[in-house]
Amino acid sequence: MENKVVLVTGSTRGIGKATIIEFASKGYNVVINYISSEKEANELKGFVEDKYGIKALAIKCDVSNEEQVKQLVSTVIREFGKIDVLVNNAGIVYDRGFEEITVEEFERTLKVNVIGAFIVSREVSKYMENGSTIINVSSTNGTKTVSPECLDYNISKIGLQSLTRDLAFQLKPKIRVNAIAVGWADTDMNKDLPRDYIEEEMSKIYLERFAEPSEIAKTIYFLGSEESSYINGEILTIDGGY
Repeated sequence: MENKVVLVTGSTRGIGKATIIEFASKGYNVVINYISSEKEANELKGFVEDKYGIKALAIKCDVSNEEQVKQLVSTVIREFGKIDVLVNNAGIVYDRGFEEITVEEFERTLKVNVIGAFIVSREVSKYMENGSTIINVSSTNGTKTVSPECLDYNISKIGLQSLTRDLAFQLKPKIRVNAIAVGWADTDMNKDLPRDYIEEEMSKIYLERFAEPSEIAKTIYFLGSEESSYINGEILTIDGGY
């Protein structure tokens, strides 16, 4: 039986890396996307191929660049012939206050986090077969968390959730589109936060800890699998009870 194929953007660390490993462990051929972490991408490629006996591609691509995305998708189709699951995970944040963030930084956040997901979804969906899925990695910053120090990120995640619902309508009934709204997770994006702030935030979570990337990855896999075959156009919150 031919392996299914998953493409995960921004997949050399954190949630993206864990998602690659999760799908590979289930027998999927995987496409690892990076923009600067070539070494980490190739190491991950070698790891999943050796451990799980699947095929992996590591492809450099800025998801906000339309021509690069078209080349990425063309390479994947040439190698694997299809894409069954797309995970739009690539994202950035500048952590600047209202008075500090520049227009250029704000635009860059929106280009990667929202427009990038739009471009990749549009190009990949052209080659998706009936029953394929798209999962957008959003954040509780787009729903219920107030983080004024990263308003660019907050707005981009609101936009990504709106895009999720719109794509579910545009691509029905052939392709399912859902998103996850992730709360605090133990990733590099949060590694430099002050310890007292981390402890304060953990105290607000019913489970009293941040999520492990592997826990998020398992939910992404569920949404990409037939186990979630009647879930569509939804934003699933994963925050441990914040």
